[in-house]
Amino acid sequence: MSSTAIPVPVLPLRQGTAGTEPVAIPQLGFGTYKVGDADAERIVDQALQVGYRHIDTAQMYGNEAGVGRALAACGIPRDQLWITSKLNNPNHRREDALRSFDATMADLQLDVLDLFLVHWPLANSPGIDLVDTWRTMIEILQSGRVRAIGVSNYQDEHLRTIIDATGVTPAVNQVELHPYLTQRELRTVHEGLGVVTESWSPLGRGRLLEDPELARLAEELGVRPAQVIIRWHLQHGLVVIPKTTHVERMRANADVFGFELTAEQMAAVDALDRGLRTGSHPDQVQV
Repeated sequence: MSSTAIPVPVLPLRQGTAGTEPVAIPQLGFGTYKVGDADAERIVDQALQVGYRHIDTAQMYGNEAGVGRALAACGIPRDQLWITSKLNNPNHRREDALRSFDATMADLQLDVLDLFLVHWPLANSPGIDLVDTWRTMIEILQSGRVRAIGVSNYQDEHLRTIIDATGVTPAVNQVELHPYLTQRELRTVHEGLGVVTESWSPLGRGRLLEDPELARLAEELGVRPAQVIIRWHLQHGLVVIPKTTHVERMRANADVFGFELTAEQMAAVDALDRGLRTGSHPDQVQV
């Protein structure tokens, strides 16, 4: 593949979470939620050709094999790629987690994964224990087959429970986050704990693209509303993983390093917060 990587800033992850090797995550990635396995190879290949080097998938998405085929065929040196996957809800018990991680690695055709997350806390699911699941994640980290471990959709109390019990802080918490759901309080918690915040559904599943204030700012800056939103995430120090199946939008979503939002423009986007979730609340998700 003859493609040039997008020059993306990186954010350092916690020392100790991934051993002695310094680990830093690219701040902009490419999401694969709702991309079927049959399409994943083609779409991930297109994203890699555009210049993305950070790919986010999950066991739950059912497309790890397709992502793996794209990675195996791309010809990009492994050390130039960042790959994230996530533990599926039925796999929280130790033996299921270890078995499913083996399957993830086989499907992705990788020897070492960059980041492995617990997809949902399942804090109210009978027979599932937050701490036991996190201990298994630590075991996977200690195996040397993943560079960093983290969580997804965890709230303050979930984070403190696993940290207090194990002494190991997640490198990342990937949560729904966009201008209609800015997660200010949780981001403050993350800052205090040294957890990197990663945004899923960063465009609010497309709902924000018609927002008049974002349209006004986009016109002011001579860019698209989606670019304004992605730039807002970046300037807040968040990792952001927009997803699209259209190559033109892949390019536009990555073309966000040639302009900046002023402090006033950032504040205008912040002010759009209305606490609107487009996905499930973590307390409602069960096995």
